[in-house]
Amino acid sequence: MLTCSQSPYPLSSLFKNNPALPNLCLAKTTITITTSKDTGLLFRQKLTYLTNLKINTQKALTLNPNIRSTPLSTLLAIENCLSSMGFHRSSIGRILDMHPCLLTSDPHLHLHPTFDFLLNEVEIPFLDISRSINRCPRLLVSSVSNQLRPAFVFLKELGFVGPRKLNYQTTLLLVYNVERSLMGKIEFLMGLGFEFVEVKNMVVRAPGILTLSVERNMKPKFEYFVREMKGDLGELKKFPQFFSFSLERKIKPRHRMLVEYGLKMPLSRMLKVNDGEFNARLFEMRLRMAEES
Repeated sequence: MLTCSQSPYPLSSLFKNNPALPNLCLAKTTITITTSKDTGLLFRQKLTYLTNLKINTQKALTLNPNIRSTPLSTLLAIENCLSSMGFHRSSIGRILDMHPCLLTSDPHLHLHPTFDFLLNEVEIPFLDISRSINRCPRLLVSSVSNQLRPAFVFLKELGFVGPRKLNYQTTLLLVYNVERSLMGKIEFLMGLGFEFVEVKNMVVRAPGILTLSVERNMKPKFEYFVREMKGDLGELKKFPQFFSFSLERKIKPRHRMLVEYGLKMPLSRMLKVNDGEFNARLFEMRLRMAEES
C-alpha cells in the first residue's frame, strides 16, 4: 500500500545504472490553469482534466476524497512522471482510473521507489518498465520494502535468475504475498508428491501457476486430471502449463472428445493448440485408427 512515511528518493539515484536515460518526471504537460479564487471553477477544471484522461470521476472521488482539495498541479505531476517513463496517455488514464490513490501521491515518495527498484534491482530495461506496469498496475501501489522486495528475493530462490530472471511479462508475480499466496502454491504442488526441486523447475517453466488460486483453480484441475483423465505426476512434471488452461472451456471438452473416440494425446498436444488445430489432429488420429482397423 502507499505510505507517506517513506523518505524521498534523490532523482540522481534513480537512473544510476541507466546514465543515458532522461531524468524521471521532468517532462511537462501543458494545460491552462485558471488562477482564480473561485474554488468551484478550480474543481471543475480538475474534473475536466480527469474526464479527458478517461477517469471515472465519481469513482475516483469516492475512493480518494482528497482529490477535492488537491491542486491540479499535483495531478499533472503524476501524469508527467508516468509520461516520462514511456507511458502513453491512454495507459496513464487507465492506471489512474484503477488506482485513484495515485492521483494525490507525491512522485518522489510513491513512484520513484518503485521505478528505482524495477530498474536497478530487478533490472527491467527502461523501455520495458511501462510494459511491466501496464500488465500489472498494482506494482505502483505496492510497498517496495514490504511487498515487492520480499517477493523478489523469494522468486530468485525459486529459480527466477539468469535466463529465467523476471521480465516485463513476469514482474506481476512481485505483487503476490510470499506467505499468503506464493508459498501456498509451492506447498500444494509438494503435497501432490513433487520434490521441491521439481516444483521449482515447474513454476519457472510455467510462472502463471503462481498466480492461480489453489482452491478454485489448481485443486479442481488436479482432481479431474487424476480421477477422469487417469493421469500421473510425470505428465504434469513434463507439462506444468496444464494448470494454466481453463478446466471448463478447454481441458474437459477436449478430454471428453478424446474419450469419445478412444484416443489419447500428450497434455501439450491436447492443450497448446487452438480449436481448429486440435480438431485437425483429432481427425488425423481417427483416420489413422480407421486405416489400421
